[in-house]
Amino acid sequence: MDINGSVALVTGANRGLGRQFAQQLLERGATKVYATARRPELVDVPGVEALRLDITDPASVTAAAEAAGDVTLLVNNAGISTGANLVTGDLAEVHRELDTHFFGTLGMVRAFAPVLARNGGGAIVNVLSALSWFGIDGANAYHVAKAAEWALTNGVRLELSAQGTLVTGVHLGAADTDMMGDYDGPKTSAADVVRVALDGLEKRQLEVVVDEWSAGVKASLAGDPAAFYGQLPA
Repeated sequence: MDINGSVALVTGANRGLGRQFAQQLLERGATKVYATARRPELVDVPGVEALRLDITDPASVTAAAEAAGDVTLLVNNAGISTGANLVTGDLAEVHRELDTHFFGTLGMVRAFAPVLARNGGGAIVNVLSALSWFGIDGANAYHVAKAAEWALTNGVRLELSAQGTLVTGVHLGAADTDMMGDYDGPKTSAADVVRVALDGLEKRQLEVVVDEWSAGVKASLAGDPAAFYGQLPA
């Protein structure tokens, strides 16, 4: 995948990882970057084309696909973190997590797959999480939604291979973004996360594991879950 000369669309581009994706894609030679957000007036990256998009609104997704018919690279970055648990949390918040990360991402893939096919195949990047692979009290709605998005990524990769579309999943631990503002542990800078993700995309990696901690979480899936969960703080 050659980013130089590509036309990219980034969801959730008004801050955090999305803002870095938009900026670094331009730096790597993308000829156009659609930087989308529910409030496009908050997009402040010079040189992008700001576009209104709410990935949970099918009409908004359809409008974006019609407006950005030249896209060759789709970056599904938009996300939320409600802090909801599954058993006692607000069920509406659990639905909102799934509506955003699973159904919102799926809606984007379904809308832009024909666009990518018409433009030669291109690529899709789905920003996932180490929490795709484990649950934690206080973020289990997020865990379930990201696990579903990981499965979605694996599934659409197979379905879109015939049209030549690369689908890359990006897994990371804590990034230094507004979403992780209350987290006191080590964080990877948003710039480094995006740099590693785009390096992996250009190498046509199906999965990019950004940091050693996430790699350790993935490796633990082959072992006894009691060993992994026994190491988590209470």
